[in-house]
Amino acid sequence: MANKDQSSGTMEWKMDIPDAGAKVPEPECSLVQQGWMRVKILVIGMAMRTQRFLMKSWNIGVDEPMKFIYCLKVAVALSIVSLFYYMRPLYEGVGGNAMWAIMTVVVVFEYTVGAALYKCINRGIATVAGGMLGIGIDWIASQSGEKFEPIILGTAVFILAVVVTFSRFIPSVKEKFDYGASIFILTFSLVSVSGYRVEKLWMMAHQRISTIAIGASLCILITMLFCPAWAGEKLHNKTILNLEQLANSLEGFVAEYFKNDETSATKEDNNDQQLQEYKCVLDSKATEESMASYAIWEPAHGGFTFGYPWKQYLQIGAAARSCAYSIDNLRSCICSEMQAPLFLRNHIKEECMKLSTCSSEVLKELATMIRTMRKSSKIELCIGEMNFAVQQLHNTLKTLPSNISLRDSLPKIVEEQPAKASIIEILPVAALVTLLTETATRIGEIVDEVNKLASLAEFEVDDESELKENSTGVGDQQHQAMKIPQSF
Repeated sequence: MANKDQSSGTMEWKMDIPDAGAKVPEPECSLVQQGWMRVKILVIGMAMRTQRFLMKSWNIGVDEPMKFIYCLKVAVALSIVSLFYYMRPLYEGVGGNAMWAIMTVVVVFEYTVGAALYKCINRGIATVAGGMLGIGIDWIASQSGEKFEPIILGTAVFILAVVVTFSRFIPSVKEKFDYGASIFILTFSLVSVSGYRVEKLWMMAHQRISTIAIGASLCILITMLFCPAWAGEKLHNKTILNLEQLANSLEGFVAEYFKNDETSATKEDNNDQQLQEYKCVLDSKATEESMASYAIWEPAHGGFTFGYPWKQYLQIGAAARSCAYSIDNLRSCICSEMQAPLFLRNHIKEECMKLSTCSSEVLKELATMIRTMRKSSKIELCIGEMNFAVQQLHNTLKTLPSNISLRDSLPKIVEEQPAKASIIEILPVAALVTLLTETATRIGEIVDEVNKLASLAEFEVDDESELKENSTGVGDQQHQAMKIPQSF
């Protein structure tokens, strides 16, 4: 801003500088602009969420294409069964009950063959039984006169609802016929109650049973003939994967513990996915039980016969989870803040590494045995090496108080002197040895369960020459190891 000085005739410039703490006025936005900005942010946010959802869906389809195929099979089944509504000859053949065929497809079509068979068979048996019983009760009620007919029907529905619902709490019924019990109550109630107002009850029941049979048959055919997903095969592969994951985690944790002796072992550097694989085994119980319950309904497929001992896979899974809990305790010990001195860990390093390697070899050999469905000729050798490694580790631990020197932890200038470790320093080492021994014991339980599976499923035996050759090599080690020591 310029001002003219009257006395001197010169021009003076003045500038108004705002205070540092003063707020600069911002242009006010109108309500329309604010509303537009909010709409814009909302649309962009929805677009980003939609993009993330589509990317996640695409990744699921790429990782497991069978899920996308399952969706196609459901669409094909619904399209075919819808013809009963679109084509007049088919619609007139089933009357107005064509909707029951569509409902059946929607309800019973499952991802695996075993699950679809379980629901189809349960629905078929329950529908026929409930329909026949409902017609019989309706006939008895109709013969009793109009006065007692609703009383008899209501009493029958009440009693059967109580009995059948209670039967669902019985473990054997709940395992195999839980879905069928629900359908039985539904069908009996519909037929018996509808008979009080419908004259042609037999015709209605016949049409509903026919449409349900058509829908169930279509589901079974499409599920079994087009890219079938077998529950038994998935349980088989899941068990193999669990054993391999246990082997990888066990060997990885011990190797990580002794990998760098100059770095503190208390650092929990377990970001490697291989070390965390055992956690998948801990959460596999519900999945395995579901697969086993559906697998018993499946016909013979692949190398699995009808009546294959699927329940034995649950025993193997229980033993594997017990081993996984032991590995989890081992991880806690390895990542604990209280660690043994470096010279103590070096003293047992070789034996611990050998035991973890032998234990992992046993688990991997068991996985191979289940995968090939053949009795392994190497399993006895691996077990003997594992037992011998346990005995060597215990013998090494007994020498800790007297045979330890400081050569690995002190500079070469210092003269070597015999060192005796204190109890507090030995405790972490003793805990590590105990957990490794416990893990080996749990692996022995898995071996027993896999051997039972081999016996029940009649696994093929390797050549006798290979068995004799390996058994002679195992003899000397088994005489030394015998059994895994439970304490030291």
